[in-house]
Amino acid sequence: MPEGDTVWQTARRLHQALAGRELTRCDIRVPRAATVDLSGTTVREVVPRGKHLLLRTGGYTLHSHLKMEGVWVVLPTGGRWPRPAHTARVVLSTASCDAVGFDLAEVAVVPTRDEASLVAPLGPDPLQPDWDPAEAARRLAADPRPVHVALQDQRIMAGLGNEYVNEVLFVRGILPTTPADTVDAAGLVDTAARMLRANRDRVVRTFTGDTRRGHSRWVYRREGQPCRRCGALIRGGSLGADPTRERIVFWCPDCQR
Repeated sequence: MPEGDTVWQTARRLHQALAGRELTRCDIRVPRAATVDLSGTTVREVVPRGKHLLLRTGGYTLHSHLKMEGVWVVLPTGGRWPRPAHTARVVLSTASCDAVGFDLAEVAVVPTRDEASLVAPLGPDPLQPDWDPAEAARRLAADPRPVHVALQDQRIMAGLGNEYVNEVLFVRGILPTTPADTVDAAGLVDTAARMLRANRDRVVRTFTGDTRRGHSRWVYRREGQPCRRCGALIRGGSLGADPTRERIVFWCPDCQR
């Protein structure tokens, strides 16, 4: 699932492949940007912000969001694509490689001077140099919603998705339905940030420290299986800000109170 660490790794991979190189091809396959042609410009950098990717080239920024299914791949020029062509939303080429964005949920091109409007609502990002844990904790402590819902709100803390939220609440011993304004916000924010940073450079994401298949998670998607700490059966359900935004939720009835 693309969360903050996945987006950070994607940005690094794209930056290594494209930065300092001239685009020889630009094919954006979404209606509102289909006429944009960035070929002939030189890519300056690719940076992440929360779950957003910002590719800066010429005087423009190509913005993309992976959501649930999106992925960027880098291939040798003319290489075989790993997904069907009709799922490609952006194709960028240089003299040595192709970068293809498949199933991207959001694609936009704006002047770089205006890119702040795309990410302005985002809260502090633990993977950025300007990370502000005190501000993230302040925003979380002011939210009366269930903590599982509040932590996924990108306006509070950017980069966390459902897998991370389930796992960090287990580690902190917090029941997902607990109101966010009653928890140790600073401690919760710190644990979440350390989890993101720990996974940022890993090939396999893990929350337990064990990267073996089936051993990397405490509770996420482990409903009906024994808790790795106490042996109680993990429970599952759904929770969301409203019925249209519900997410699956998992917890240990003994470890999380």
